[in-house]
Amino acid sequence: MKTQSLLLVLFLTLLLQNTFAQNDSSLRTKHFNLSKKGLAIEGYDPVAYFTKHKAVKGKSEYSFQYKGITYMASSVENLALLKDSPEKYEPQYGGWCAYAMGSNGEKVEIDPETFKIVNGRLFLFYNKFFNNTLNDWNKNEKVLNTNADKNWSKTFK
Repeated sequence: MKTQSLLLVLFLTLLLQNTFAQNDSSLRTKHFNLSKKGLAIEGYDPVAYFTKHKAVKGKSEYSFQYKGITYMASSVENLALLKDSPEKYEPQYGGWCAYAMGSNGEKVEIDPETFKIVNGRLFLFYNKFFNNTLNDWNKNEKVLNTNADKNWSKTFK
């Protein structure tokens, strides 16, 4: 009897964990900035921002999915780093423009080549039609960063 009860508890625990993991993944794919092909950062390598300090296109043979989000690395080495610590390399605010998220909580497209790394966090920005929001972010970074963190956290409640 104890064995059956223990097995039932174990089964229910595993079922709940799987359900929460699926919900987390579907929530992420719903709210993250993904290309039409379902790629994060328009296929750019998230690790390269940190290691090369520039935006580098990823390669399809080095793709990796983390909690429902597909990233592409540009090399075997970067893929290994990404797999080892995916949360370290994920862009802030689901890959949406950090300035817009901090300014008004909007999800605005980005230019993957306009970015900033602060305290080990990758921030991406809109940069089109003579409007580089990185410049505006830099003018009031502390307030915008705090606001963006609050606005983004509301997305997952």
